[in-house]
Amino acid sequence: MPTHGFELDPVDFVTIGTIGPKGRRRFHLQAGSGSDLVTLIIEKEQARALSDAINEILENLGQQFPDISNIDVDLSQWDMTLRDPVEPLFRVAQIGLGYDEDREMILLVAQEMITIEEDVQALPDPQEVRLWASCEQMRALSEHAMIVVKQGRANPKSNGHMIYYWT
Repeated sequence: MPTHGFELDPVDFVTIGTIGPKGRRRFHLQAGSGSDLVTLIIEKEQARALSDAINEILENLGQQFPDISNIDVDLSQWDMTLRDPVEPLFRVAQIGLGYDEDREMILLVAQEMITIEEDVQALPDPQEVRLWASCEQMRALSEHAMIVVKQGRANPKSNGHMIYYWT
């Protein structure tokens, strides 16, 4: 169980962005509140899965609360760019979502990936980041994340593979 972490409650913004050329992009989940900024490294598939999970939780909530099912965002009204400095706190192992009905806020929890070294006797506790966001912010994050994921190379199967041409 994580014993230390970082919480933004509520966030002013939450976004996913990349740094680097296609095929070698590094995905970042970033959020800020006031002068606090947290940046995490995520995998492309985590970005895709997070987008899907947000859509699923909003769909499920929409069945209970009709106002949530009608959330539609215009991404041109949202600043979804990464903010400087982009200094990742850690690489994410797991992401979870929850909903606080009283506050009408979605909680995103990201837990640090811990790598195991051979000579370590006890594993360190992973760090945890908790981000509280509105349903509108999370819908915008979901839509933006799918755009970012799809901006990769036309043939993602060529990631990390050498292609030889013979004449």
